[in-house]
Amino acid sequence: MSPIPITLAHRPQTLLHQVRWLTEHMPESTAVILIDAQGETRVSYRAFFTQAARYAHALETSGVRPQDLIVSVLQHGESVLYSFWGAMLLGAIPSIFPFLTEKLDHDRYFDSVRQLIAHEEVRAVITYEALEKPLRDQLSGLPSLMAILNEATLPLGGEPSVYLERSLPDADTIAFLQHSSGTTGLQKGVMLSHRAVVNQIASYSHALQLQSDDVIVSWLPLYHDMGLIAAFVLPILQGIPLVLMSPFYWVREPQHLLKAITHHRGTLCWLPNFAYNFMATRIRDQALDGIDLSSLRGVINCSEPVYAESQRGFAARFAPYQLREEALMTCYAMAENTFAVTQSAVGAAPRVDRVDRARLMNERWAMPVPAESDLPSLEFVSCGVAIPNCTLRIVDKQNHLLPERQVGEIALRSDSMLSGYYHRDDLTASALIDGWYLTGDMGYLADDELYITGRQKDLIIVGGKNVYPQDIENLLNTLPDIHPGRVVAFGVVNANLGTEDIAVVVEVDRAALMDDDEERTALTRTIRSVIAQNTDVTARYVEIVPAQWLIKTSSGKIARAANREKFLAMAEL
Repeated sequence: MSPIPITLAHRPQTLLHQVRWLTEHMPESTAVILIDAQGETRVSYRAFFTQAARYAHALETSGVRPQDLIVSVLQHGESVLYSFWGAMLLGAIPSIFPFLTEKLDHDRYFDSVRQLIAHEEVRAVITYEALEKPLRDQLSGLPSLMAILNEATLPLGGEPSVYLERSLPDADTIAFLQHSSGTTGLQKGVMLSHRAVVNQIASYSHALQLQSDDVIVSWLPLYHDMGLIAAFVLPILQGIPLVLMSPFYWVREPQHLLKAITHHRGTLCWLPNFAYNFMATRIRDQALDGIDLSSLRGVINCSEPVYAESQRGFAARFAPYQLREEALMTCYAMAENTFAVTQSAVGAAPRVDRVDRARLMNERWAMPVPAESDLPSLEFVSCGVAIPNCTLRIVDKQNHLLPERQVGEIALRSDSMLSGYYHRDDLTASALIDGWYLTGDMGYLADDELYITGRQKDLIIVGGKNVYPQDIENLLNTLPDIHPGRVVAFGVVNANLGTEDIAVVVEVDRAALMDDDEERTALTRTIRSVIAQNTDVTARYVEIVPAQWLIKTSSGKIARAANREKFLAMAEL
């Protein structure tokens, strides 16, 4: 077993310096194994970066230059992998956008894409055949856009050595962008330098005790930081085989992930919390014949709040298939820190902290209670300790340091943080305070371990998707019969599924509508349809209420937290 190439003691200057090393020292080693309904495709490092160089050549031929922004709007598969690294070989800045699915409203999707591409002055878009013409129609007239390339008709040419022999970028040059995952509106492009990404890979690999014989297995989308960094950039740079399938292939038959882990002796896998419940309840016993999960040393719960019941349910369901409880781990991460902020200990199940519910709710104090106590309590799962070269603290609204077990906002400082938000100087100026990034997430520290209690920003996380309530509210404000500005959306914990459900409360002006069951049913159906078509998520709860039902603040704004409590009391949830 050889050591991994990127460590805390040894770091390449940039990602491209590492690519040059990989193509010289392990050209025939496996970079990625792609799995789909037709079978498996194994790609070596030589073949991988040869294909990436083809994209670099196509971009360069189109007039793209170093530090131009390139966007990939591609379906899951080989092309999105090669396009990302191809842009970097050229020295351009790649970013991966979600592609159009049948669940999304076409007009709103293209409007969002056009706004973002125009605002960020994107130079080239790489897409697939079915989306090429619609994108040309929608993006015509944008002065910054030089080319829209079709993955299927790229010109021949390009060798990795051509690009790797050129002068490589400086460590502080922007390597790529990760975009925030809001459902609509102008998203934030998180700028990450080569230095920041290399530092993240070194620190997170150390926290994971990464080994050269690890195998990472994933279905995660690459437009999300967990999929992009943990399950793509990290294994590629560390010379570790990546076994990859699309989210659509996984969600149709989730047992395929377990089969891939069994067949390839997978050791690490990242999952959002909802996937633990989904897999524990949706996979039938007969689909598990021959499954052996004994090779797994880390199934890492990340990207949405971690629930103890989800961890326990997953462990119990797959224990008969040699899944060890200590393999269940946790991580707290965000794009602004490249990815990981904390990681739970390797070889031990994460701690579960049982705290006094009343003290937490009334005093924001996480007072532990013994298991035998009959006091009303809440369970929080530890997200572990800060990775190397990352420091955490908990602060109040005045940015004053809070003591251990006091709930406040999580602030972080590290050597893998963002350089800023792309073309958003207004946001960049307020992103850091004296070198500290305020996350907007709430939590507490106990014995240096981080526990997440909620989100200051009101973000709703549904099945791994980040949903901003104001996006839903804005969609519904224009519907007939709904009083504009009298809509509120929020998340409601679904303990059975291990994620959140969306609840929407709307006020109507016509008193007669409240008394007409058919009209209320029709409006409810319209509300659900609008949300589903425009956000790729659904609302479980839709409550239609009369005028003056919603609570407002003294400044006239809808009080989201107060209305959530009012709804929960009314619905007895």
